[in-house]
Amino acid sequence: MTITEKIFAAHAGKKKVEPGDLINAKVDLILANDITAPIAIQEFKKIGAKDVFDKNRVAFIPDHFAPQKDIKAAEQCRMLKDFSREYHLGLYFEVGRMGVEHALLPEQGLVVPGDLVIGADSHTCTYGALGAFSTGVGSTDVASAMATGECWFKVPESMKFIYYGKLNKWVGGKDLILHTIGDIGVDGALYRAMEFEGEAISNLPMYGRLTMCNMAIEAGGKSGIIVPDKITRKYVKGRAKREFKFYKSDKNSKYVEIREYDCSKIPLTVSCPHLPSNTMPATELFEVTIDQVVIGSCTNGRLEDLREAAEVIKGRKVNPNVRLIVIPATQQIYKQAMKEKLLDIFIDAEAVVSTPTCGPCLGGHMGILAKGERALATTNRNFVGRMGHPESEVYLSNPAVAAASAVLGRIGTPEELGL
Repeated sequence: MTITEKIFAAHAGKKKVEPGDLINAKVDLILANDITAPIAIQEFKKIGAKDVFDKNRVAFIPDHFAPQKDIKAAEQCRMLKDFSREYHLGLYFEVGRMGVEHALLPEQGLVVPGDLVIGADSHTCTYGALGAFSTGVGSTDVASAMATGECWFKVPESMKFIYYGKLNKWVGGKDLILHTIGDIGVDGALYRAMEFEGEAISNLPMYGRLTMCNMAIEAGGKSGIIVPDKITRKYVKGRAKREFKFYKSDKNSKYVEIREYDCSKIPLTVSCPHLPSNTMPATELFEVTIDQVVIGSCTNGRLEDLREAAEVIKGRKVNPNVRLIVIPATQQIYKQAMKEKLLDIFIDAEAVVSTPTCGPCLGGHMGILAKGERALATTNRNFVGRMGHPESEVYLSNPAVAAASAVLGRIGTPEELGL
């Protein structure tokens, strides 16, 4: 069996599962946010559930429109708080304690290797970086799982992606996954588990792995997953709140497709409007001027992402025609960035630094685009109207390219700044 099939078998109490099997499986963690939890709460009450299955396995994180941007957002967030109080949830994260959910939960050791995790958010696939199976589900599935501790699944086929060779300078997990999505398309891994491996992955730090698994959904994937190793162990050691288990794929596992990539040939990559699969080398987009740059999100708002952006922008100024918005993904990241004086670097460059929020990624707040405006962001989606007006445009890149572009006033690379 593959790592995905082994995790499913263990959680379904079976010796073996195969792709296409319909199973009921026990879940280790359920999460929802201020957009999706209110629907789950309503459905939970409709089915007459008396209590949640485990008060320490249901995480409510108001991060999309929080800090509350308007009355409607405030009402949504209030529902999470009231429900969490009523049922004494141990994992409710109020503003000030919250972060962007998919950065917060791994950081806090609440997702561990071998877990089966569901979340009412499509980017729940992020946790595959830890060797867990995690996937986004609907709010009604979350409601029933909150009551029963179980969810139904169709075991996905697995698709293997092998990355070999040495990464070029400034190229990281974001470029690998954008390049891959550009290769296979937004439905190239539809309802499949995307298993990433190879020497480049073995050497990829955890933050790069989290970025790659985060965007599996952008290729239609049911999940992204990486077999855990010494990098995983180092990350979860002293952080994990529960016991964990390392699963790995058997050598004779079946894959519906295997693709290989020579990383020495993968350039700094940008996704152009209006699909993540519409990729081009950053160097070919030097004529594209921009109005806004966003560095943050569950894709690239981690400390290492901020360090990378700060390294590029240090001692420089944001182009007068551009606004740069930097959003550390959690309070812990914010605090450490402050200690390392990264925030000084951004503010001295005339960027704005926000409290943790998803904010502009989904066109929520903290950086909405006007008609005709163009943004370059380290976020994960660039669909029509994703960051604001339907006649605005979003390009996607890694933090180094985003920072260089903020200085240049157009899409560009750190090399252009002599880095």
